[in-house]
Amino acid sequence: MGVLRVDGLTKAFGIETLFSDVSFELRCGDKVGLIGANGTGKTTLVRCLLGFQSADSGQVSLPSGETIGYVEQDAGVGDHTFYQELASAYRDVLGWQDDMHRLEKAISTEKDEAAQAALLAEYAKIVDRFERGGGYEYENNIRRVAFGLGFTTEDFDRKLDSFSGGQKTRVCLARALLRQPDFLFLDEPTNHLDVGMVEWLEDFLKGYPGGVLIISHDRYFLDKVVGRILELENGKLVAFNGNYSQYVVQKEEQMAALTSAYEKQQTFIVKTQDFIDRYRAGVKSKQARGREKRLARLERIVLPPEVSRFDFFGFNPPAECAERVAELDKATAAYGDKVIFNQVSLLVRRGDGVALIGPNGAGKTTLLKLLTGDLEPAAGRVKIGSRVKVGYFSQEHEGLNNDNAILDELNQEFGLSEERSRHYLGAFLFQGDDVYKMIGDLSGGEKARLAMLKLMLTGANFLILDEPTNHLDIPAKEAVEEAIMSFPGTFLAVSHDRYFLDKVANCVVELDQGQLVEYGGNYSYYREKKAAVEKAAAAERAASQPTPAEKKAAQPRQRKQDTGKQLKKLETEIAELEAMITAMETKLADPATHADPAESKALADEYARLQSELEGKYEEWMEKQ
Repeated sequence: MGVLRVDGLTKAFGIETLFSDVSFELRCGDKVGLIGANGTGKTTLVRCLLGFQSADSGQVSLPSGETIGYVEQDAGVGDHTFYQELASAYRDVLGWQDDMHRLEKAISTEKDEAAQAALLAEYAKIVDRFERGGGYEYENNIRRVAFGLGFTTEDFDRKLDSFSGGQKTRVCLARALLRQPDFLFLDEPTNHLDVGMVEWLEDFLKGYPGGVLIISHDRYFLDKVVGRILELENGKLVAFNGNYSQYVVQKEEQMAALTSAYEKQQTFIVKTQDFIDRYRAGVKSKQARGREKRLARLERIVLPPEVSRFDFFGFNPPAECAERVAELDKATAAYGDKVIFNQVSLLVRRGDGVALIGPNGAGKTTLLKLLTGDLEPAAGRVKIGSRVKVGYFSQEHEGLNNDNAILDELNQEFGLSEERSRHYLGAFLFQGDDVYKMIGDLSGGEKARLAMLKLMLTGANFLILDEPTNHLDIPAKEAVEEAIMSFPGTFLAVSHDRYFLDKVANCVVELDQGQLVEYGGNYSYYREKKAAVEKAAAAERAASQPTPAEKKAAQPRQRKQDTGKQLKKLETEIAELEAMITAMETKLADPATHADPAESKALADEYARLQSELEGKYEEWMEKQ
């Protein structure tokens, strides 16, 4: 069994050490999640494992012959068709297939027994490679992986430059999954996937025989797939057994133990320093100096910086509003002649936390625009309740002024003191000099955090949130969750982040194929109910299928029908081959044909191939009589 070993890996950029003394093992069958805040060096670590970047010290060892597949974020693809891109994963297999065809032709025409035996031996080796490389299954594998990731048969002939950025990421993922390398490294593989595709990927990876290392901020995905967590924090890698939720429990236990040890050490430091101060010049001065030296050598326990809790609503609760916050009454949405959904109804009540889910393209963002008033319904009615103040979180963050510093943005818009602004910014992970960054220089995740904070400060009592955790690392997602769970008003959120929805939502509404279905619980409750419905439907389908006895009775008749069809097809193929051979014989009988030796040999070879194929068809026809 192959083992990838990492021993003492260290990487620095200038005077800043990104990580040091990183060591771990990845075995075939392991499913490991690599987590950490943005900027801690996760992607750099993986690139060092792959040899794309050199580490300053340490080593990575991999058994000879073991293979690694890698899918990076925003990976590039070629300029050919989708099918050609996937088939390129089987370049060696296709080469062996060409070799097989060449040898088949040579064997059929070789008269010398020794030479033919040598060709047959070579052919057997090539066939063995072809089989072990998945040659007989590669077309089915391409279709299975492509369909699982949401592609269709029509996509196979499309040029890759016609695909969106998200689709190109899925193309790279499909190509990496096809050959099932011994080790698979995935960097944010669930980006750009809707929930159905993510669930397909979860099932695929759980049954994957090789070792898998996954960089991901998708906590629900990590819960479903991995059995070990590696956390990169403050330049060190720490391993935790179990999935993400089990990691959280262990991390909290570690934090409690660290806090307890810190408090005990602080008590010891205070007592020791008191002894030193009291007896520095007295009869116990020698003891005092000894304790002072020990205290100087003491390795101090340092607690990680605490993130402020978002307590704004404790002091500034949003205004009360009507019980019926928002309603869609048989609402239809359309762009021109294209109907997005037809006659859907929805009631959002005060205090609800609604999760709006559904596949990409189902119309979720369109529904949000009806509620915000940015889009009028083509038919039906949209009503916002009395005293409802709507706050909208957009993925584009249009409400941010790129020319402002973060601190100035809050001070100017909300008239807050610097102390109060810093308190709220700290809750959203903007600490120290971060508050002086220009908004135009922020990353997508930083802008999302600031936009969410501003939304919280508007006094809105009904929040409409479009993918609020996109581009956020796990600490930032937790900050947003803390804020939303503290919010005493009403919200409706579109999100693919199932862990987030599990924590904050008390109602799930699914929009699919133009219909809205409501489930009175969080995401896990929704999945449970959906699974029960799917199980019942499967049982109903099974009940409608013929019994084993009925199938057995129908088998002879079906076999006879199938054999008849196969015989008819063979007879047509035999007639075609005989016609081609007759035409070839006429051409070979013409003396002019042999004026060119190369053309003459090519015709003779093709004639021999057709004769061999015809003999095979005759034998098959006889067997089916």
